[in-house]
Amino acid sequence: MNEEVAYPRFASRGRTFVYVLPCRDEDILKVGFSRDPLDRFRTLHRRFFEFFDLERGLLIGTDRLRDARRIERLFITTFADCRAPAPLVVPQAAAGHTEWFRGVSPQVDALARELCAEQAFTLHAPLSEWLRERFGEWSGLLFGWSVRMLEMIEYEHFNVPPQERSGRADRALREVLDAYATLGMAVEERVPPAVLEWYRNDAYFGDR
Repeated sequence: MNEEVAYPRFASRGRTFVYVLPCRDEDILKVGFSRDPLDRFRTLHRRFFEFFDLERGLLIGTDRLRDARRIERLFITTFADCRAPAPLVVPQAAAGHTEWFRGVSPQVDALARELCAEQAFTLHAPLSEWLRERFGEWSGLLFGWSVRMLEMIEYEHFNVPPQERSGRADRALREVLDAYATLGMAVEERVPPAVLEWYRNDAYFGDR
């Protein structure tokens, strides 16, 4: 099972986004740019919706890649003295080396808003609202996708020895449903009863 199917891709939108991602439990943040921010967030932390503070995070929408690069460079040079190492839980291959900063969250937020006001870029703040829109767009596909994931989970449980199970389908489905719940989007309205039972019941396979 390809874990990348866990979330949709939005790269075809043709826009490039500069993101500001403050960590939830410490005064450190990540800046960067991506055509597919949701996919990028997942590379930084699979449970990004818990690891980062979505209410303080934001996106700057640009129509041109060179504008996104310029904005990212402005953040990096402006706050160069406040660079910090990436948190240890962030995969080294995804972390980057110059885009993490400590102790400057209000200043980064202010600069982002100033740029959007002066140069007519689109500001998405808080980040949680943009994510709700993206997950809302995917809701029509979630029902069928969740059924397929549950079928994979059940197949693996009943046909694969415990030591050989990958658990990928289980992790993918649980992460997606947890993300919906964290964003305040009711999963009850979006998945079939069997998936909801699996999600809520740790003993789902207990009497089967």
